Amino acid sequence: MAIGIYLTFDGNAREVVDFYSDVFNVEKNDIMTYGDRSLNPNIEMVDDDKTLIMNTELEINGTTIMFSDWTPSMTDTSFIIGNNISIVVDDHNKEYIIDLFEKLKEDGKVEMELTSTFWSELFGSVTDKFGITWELNYNNQ
Repeated sequence: MAIGIYLTFDGNAREVVDFYSDVFNVEKNDIMTYGDRSLNPNIEMVDDDKTLIMNTELEINGTTIMFSDWTPSMTDTSFIIGNNISIVVDDHNKEYIIDLFEKLKEDGKVEMELTSTFWSELFGSVTDKFGITWELNYNNQ
């Protein structure tokens, strides 16, 4: 099992990644933009969002930190500093991911039901009763 940190920014994730890669002297990974791959084909994406970062990551001192931009055209929530950090659990045990999701959603809020995505057979997001957002990913590779 791996634990990672996911940071979301208000349109400046590319600048953030450049800054942190310089500060920590680490290599930048590939950057996937929202224009490269839409999460939901039923949501029309505005052109301004297509160049925003959907996902990239840096390995800093043995920890994976993932980065993305918040996209106003794809969500009904507002970007708020403080709710832009989540913890990612990436595990090869599907039942474990399902169990974590069920336990964390008690008295919490499901952000995204466990579902199949283009990167995972099973992925979901939940904010627990203490306000911590967890992204749970079944990694079958």
